[in-house]
Amino acid sequence: MTSRHRSSDPAGALNSRAPRRRTVVKAAAATAVLAAPLAAALPARAAEAPAFLHGVASGDPLPDGILLWTRVTPGSQAIPGSGLGPDTEVSWTVAKDKAFTTIVAKGSTIATAASDHTVKADIRGLQPATDYWFRFSAGGTDSPVARTRTTPAADASVAGLRFGVVSCANWEAGYFSAYRHLAARNDLDAWLHLGDYIYEYKSGEYGTRGTVVRPHAPANEILTLADYRTRHGRYKTDPDLQALHHKAPVVAIWDDHEFADNSWSGGAVNHTEGAEGAWTDRQTAAKQAYFEWMPVRPAIAGTTYRRLRFGKLADLALLDLRSFRSQQASTASGSVDDPDRTITGRAQLDWLKSGLKSSDTTWRLVGNSVMISPFAVGSLSADLLKPLAKLLGLPQEGIALNTDQWDGYTDDRRELLAHLRSNAIRNTVFLTGDIHMAWANDVPVDAGTYPLSPSAATEFVVTSMTSDNLDDIVKVPEGVVSAVASPVIRAANRHVHWVDTDRHGYGVLDITADRAQMDYYVLSDRTNPNATSSWARSYRTRSGTQTVERTYDPV
Repeated sequence: MTSRHRSSDPAGALNSRAPRRRTVVKAAAATAVLAAPLAAALPARAAEAPAFLHGVASGDPLPDGILLWTRVTPGSQAIPGSGLGPDTEVSWTVAKDKAFTTIVAKGSTIATAASDHTVKADIRGLQPATDYWFRFSAGGTDSPVARTRTTPAADASVAGLRFGVVSCANWEAGYFSAYRHLAARNDLDAWLHLGDYIYEYKSGEYGTRGTVVRPHAPANEILTLADYRTRHGRYKTDPDLQALHHKAPVVAIWDDHEFADNSWSGGAVNHTEGAEGAWTDRQTAAKQAYFEWMPVRPAIAGTTYRRLRFGKLADLALLDLRSFRSQQASTASGSVDDPDRTITGRAQLDWLKSGLKSSDTTWRLVGNSVMISPFAVGSLSADLLKPLAKLLGLPQEGIALNTDQWDGYTDDRRELLAHLRSNAIRNTVFLTGDIHMAWANDVPVDAGTYPLSPSAATEFVVTSMTSDNLDDIVKVPEGVVSAVASPVIRAANRHVHWVDTDRHGYGVLDITADRAQMDYYVLSDRTNPNATSSWARSYRTRSGTQTVERTYDPV
C-alpha cells in the first residue's frame, strides 16, 4: 500500500474568562520572535539542514486510515509565520512495528511556505484496531517516531475504549504536565481536545494569577495569519505536548480562543472591528492556521463538526459551536430564549439530531466545547459571583448567567433534549471543556423541576489544564473557593453531582458496554514543569440510566 502525493498546499489551507484587552498592538514583528531559539535548535552540522522542530502528530482515526501531520523547518529563516523558506520534499513512512521492518505505506509531498511548511498525509488501506508507527523524512533528516492507532471496524464488537480528555491549555499560565501524564499511560486509544488548544492574548494579559510563567510568541495579541501560525508554532515546541502527540492520535475541536475570546459567527468580545481589522479576515486567518497546524480532517470545509465511530461500542459527534452561533445574549442582542438565536446553526443541529437518532452504537458521545447543562449562578454571594463572572467573561454586575454556553441559547437546547426524549435515545454523553472547572452532571429536560423532570443525557466536564480557575481569580489557596462555592452551586443546580472550581488537570474516559466512566486527575502545580498528577474523583453513567453516579476507583 504505497501512495505518492504532491501538492503545493498539503495542509489544505481554508479560505472571558480573561480580562478584556483594551490596547491594540501592532503585529509588525510577529515572525521575528521565534527566529533565535529555532535557529539555535537546528542541527549544528548544517545550519540550513531540514529539521522537525515541532514534532509529529496523528489524528481523526478511521478503521482503515489515519491523518498524519508534521512541520518541517527547511532552514533558519523558515520560522512559523515567516512566509520564508524553500519548497522541501517531505516523505512519510508507516509501519506495523517501531523498528520499521514491516512497512505498510509510504509517500511524499512538497512542503511550501504557502502552507507554513506544514504537511498532512491522509493514509488509507490500514487494518482496524491496530497500532502503527510512523515518521517523516526530509533532506536526510528523520523526524521522531510516533505511535498511532486505527479505530475498530464499524461492525466490530468492542470490549472497551479509553480516551484522554483535555481542555484550556494557556501557555503563559504554566506547563503542560497533563499531556506528559497522559502520554505516560500507554493505554489510550486516542485523546480528545475539547477546545482552547491555543490562546490568542498578548503576552502578560492572562497568565497565572496575573504572572507570566513563560511568554507567548508573538508577544502581541494574534490578529493576522502570520500571528496565528507563530502562536501555533510556539505551542508545538512544548515537549509534553509533543510527547502525547507521539503516543496516540488526537481528536480535536476548537472553541473561542483558537479565534478570540467569546467569539461568534460575526465577531468576538476580544475583537475591536476596524482597529484590529475585519473580523472576517481574522476568522479566516485563524481557521487557515488551525487546519495547517492540527491533524484534523474536516468533513465540511471550514468547520470542525464531524463524526467518528468506534465499532459497535460508541460513536463520537464533534461540534463546532463558534462558526455558526448568534452573538451572545445581552440587553442589546436579545433574550437567551429567542428562537431565532442559535449556538449550532440549523444545518449542524439537524445533522446532530439525525446522527443521534440513527446511531446503532451502545454509546453516543458528543464532543461539546461549552457546557450544555443548565447552570444557575444567581444564588451565589457577591464575593463569589463577581470573580465567577470575570472567569466567564460576563458583566460583574447584572446578568447572572453564562450566555456563552448553551444557557445562552435555550431554544437549541430544548430542541435537542426533546429530540433525545421523544425518540428514546439512550446513553448520550456530552464531553465538555471551556469553563475551567470539573463537573459531573445529569442533563435535565427541565432544570426547574429536576429531579421530577427526567434527565435526557449526562455530561462530564474537564477542568482547565493551566488557565485560571476560580481560586486563581480570587487569589486564595487552592480548595478554599471550592469548599464554599461547590455546595452552593449544587444546592441551586440539583442535577449537578459534583463541581470542583479550583484545580487544574485532565480526565480519562473509559467506556464499556455497561458504563461510561470519567476519572478526574489533578496536577500538583501548573507552574512546575515536573508537576505530579493524582486521581481526584470518578463518576460514571450506567447504560440505560441517563444519570450520573459516583464510583470510588479509577480504571
